[in-house]
Amino acid sequence: MFWSEVIDNPYLQNLPFKIELNRFGQILMSPASNRHGNLEYRVGRALERGCPDGEIIIECSIQTADGVKVADVAWASRAFINQYGYCTPYPQAPEICVEIVSPSNSDEAMRIKIDLYLARGAQEVWLVDADAKARFFSHAGELAHSQWLDVVK
Repeated sequence: MFWSEVIDNPYLQNLPFKIELNRFGQILMSPASNRHGNLEYRVGRALERGCPDGEIIIECSIQTADGVKVADVAWASRAFINQYGYCTPYPQAPEICVEIVSPSNSDEAMRIKIDLYLARGAQEVWLVDADAKARFFSHAGELAHSQWLDVVK
């Protein structure tokens, strides 16, 4: 299955799930919660305040080596938006990709997503837990703090 088929399929509209594709075109679904949505909003606001010269994208689809993955929140610079606009999915990851870690997410699954986003050009990948505590990753590994923001609250 192709991403365009997923977003155009009327049976897959308005589901209470986050949908992604794996490298075989199989649909993967994760249930959404209101807490998850609130954390997406809070992270987006923090990014907007800390990185004003760009765009916040909630549920940002990115073509990776393992199919289309959807970052919960992303920050894209003006240069990125000028180059890619709002094509779906993006062929390259925006500068910052954020995953809100759900109870169903394993450490291994998060490590794979970090690697996939970095391989597609993300400069940082953030993991935010249910208590709104963030961990930051770059090509150098885990960072003590974001190179983009001093504090995320």
